[in-house]
Amino acid sequence: MSYTDDVGKKMNELLEKNIDAKKGFLNASENVESTNLKTYFKSKATERDVYVDELKREIISFGQKPEKSGSFTGDAHRAWMDIKSTLSMNDEEAILEEVQRGEKASLEDYDKILKETSFPRSTEAMLLRQRNAIKNSVNNAKRYESIVS
Repeated sequence: MSYTDDVGKKMNELLEKNIDAKKGFLNASENVESTNLKTYFKSKATERDVYVDELKREIISFGQKPEKSGSFTGDAHRAWMDIKSTLSMNDEEAILEEVQRGEKASLEDYDKILKETSFPRSTEAMLLRQRNAIKNSVNNAKRYESIVS
């Protein structure tokens, strides 16, 4: 596999994860009553939409074709969020726990790809910026969780 194929494949993996995250945040915003949480989840969905656009442009710059949808795993995770929120005594806390779990998984994906792949500086800078914002999101979700529990 050529370098550009390898980079394109790994960036498409991140693209799928960000599409999944965007859908997950929108789903979470529809399953909470708190205006603050709705706003928070919608802003995170918008942030992930920006990441999706950035990743698509970067993938194209490597001469590769961007993926168009999320993954089956992401669909399964959103379905689990729906079930868990329905069965839970405290819907918002359960949803925040799932969001936090999803963000930690995203963080691990970014860390793995950044560690395993040598990117051009501009690409690496973009990925690190996205990764650091996701790490902040994990901390914010913890703060929201302490408020609703």
